[in-house]
Amino acid sequence: MGKRIYIIAGEASGDLHGGNLVRELVNVSKEWRVAGGESASAAPSAAEEAADSPLATHNSPLVIRAWGGERMAAAGAEVVKHYRELAFMGFTQVIMNLRTILRNIDTCKKDIEAFKPDALILIDYPGFNLRIAEWAHAKGIPVHYYISPQVWAWKKGRVHTIKKVVDRMYVILPFEKPWYAQYGMDVDFVGHPLLDAIEQEGRTPLTALPGDDGRPVVALLPGSRRQEIARMLPLMVQVAKRFPQQRFVLAAAPSVLPEVYAEGIGNAPITVVSGRTYDVLRTARAALVTSGTATLETALFGVPEAVCYSGSALNVWIAKRLVDIKFISLVNLIMDREVVRELIQSDLTVDSLSAELQRLLDDGPYRERMVGDLRDLQQRLGGPGASAKVASAVWKSMLGWS
Repeated sequence: MGKRIYIIAGEASGDLHGGNLVRELVNVSKEWRVAGGESASAAPSAAEEAADSPLATHNSPLVIRAWGGERMAAAGAEVVKHYRELAFMGFTQVIMNLRTILRNIDTCKKDIEAFKPDALILIDYPGFNLRIAEWAHAKGIPVHYYISPQVWAWKKGRVHTIKKVVDRMYVILPFEKPWYAQYGMDVDFVGHPLLDAIEQEGRTPLTALPGDDGRPVVALLPGSRRQEIARMLPLMVQVAKRFPQQRFVLAAAPSVLPEVYAEGIGNAPITVVSGRTYDVLRTARAALVTSGTATLETALFGVPEAVCYSGSALNVWIAKRLVDIKFISLVNLIMDREVVRELIQSDLTVDSLSAELQRLLDDGPYRERMVGDLRDLQQRLGGPGASAKVASAVWKSMLGWS
């Protein structure tokens, strides 16, 4: 009898890691089918595999239903809600859209109940997913949480909820396992899934970016949410105008409409490239990056970067009273020291960002020291394989092997 898994990812990064996880779940289910002695004739044909989704055949031992995006759909999940409809950034945005969020939670619960999954996998996105976890646990649905909420940074009290309602937690940062142990919770450190995505990217040939003219590339990653882009892009545009000897390439998020970038850039000398963030980073000599997962992605490509953040006065006021961390970038948090410069709020100006970019490009010792630190960072995160480890653990749990 086939197994049924429900996955929830509420952001672009969750869709990326969810896509790799779905792919590994498909692989492990096929391995199980072969190991179980199923005949080759019972396996779905290529035509059957292509119908609707790679898993939508009566022969498949696995059906995956999900909230996510294009990457999860391409890997084989039936995506019933796109993350674009779920992404609300900051305290004020959440409050303003609370009715929509609560309606989405109710819709999700009903859909899970109708689907009757053997396992529920939640990917980060804690404000939404922890509510679903509590409900699912009460319903007797096994709850797997992949990519821990950042409870070590703020809302530490959530760890007690996690301990009660999450059957298995898979963490991706090395310091998270001992942190959870303080609360009597044994979690699985699986390594960082970005290493999977980057390894996969490294297998594909690098093709030239549009407008290549031989100048060194500076990557711009202004964020994946409209509110972030509206705050960060105008600063980055002003910086780009000061460096005519560099070519500025903006890595556009697929979930953001092109006109959002066009409005922010105007006639500035910036090339926009969509859907090729990793190609942009493979090409870049330096990068200006809005705080978030992109800071770690940039670091894992070995690209020296400056980290930028500017939020509304209310959001920052609230965050200062709730967040208990020394740094805002994952790079510095993992290394537990300042490896990359963080320019935050009043420290983030066109002059300060320009000065930091100049150092990244031309200050040899400064640049070399940062590149060396980024190599050390990769070592701390271990090798690729996070997605496969999680897929194997979930599959075994459904079979009652763990």
